[in-house]
Amino acid sequence: MKTVKIILLLITLSGSIAYAQSKKNAEIKIKTSAECDQCKKKIESNLIYEKGVKFCRLDIPSKVVTVTYNAEKTSPEAIRKAISKLGYNADDVLADKAEYDKLPECCKTGTNHE
Repeated sequence: MKTVKIILLLITLSGSIAYAQSKKNAEIKIKTSAECDQCKKKIESNLIYEKGVKFCRLDIPSKVVTVTYNAEKTSPEAIRKAISKLGYNADDVLADKAEYDKLPECCKTGTNHE
C-alpha cells in the first residue's frame, strides 16, 4: 500500500512539473527577409543559442521562422532583434546594416536594413 501511495505521488508530481513547464512556453511566427538555404542554416543555427529559445524552424518559401521559446527568459522583441543582428529583417525590425553587408549576395535580395 505504501508503494502505491509513493507511485501515485510521483505521477502527480511529474504531471505538475510538466504542466508548469508548458505554461512557460510560447510560440511566435516572424516574417524574415531570408532567401535561401544559407539563410535558413544561419538563422536556425544561431537563433537556437539565444537565451530562452527552445526550437526554431525557417520555412523558406514563406520566409517565416517559427520559434518556440520560454516566455520567462525572452520575448518576441528580443527574438526579432536577434534575427536583425544576423543581417535579416524580422517583421518590422530592419536588418543590422553591418551584418547585412556581410551576407552572401544571394541572401541580400529584397532586404531593407537600418
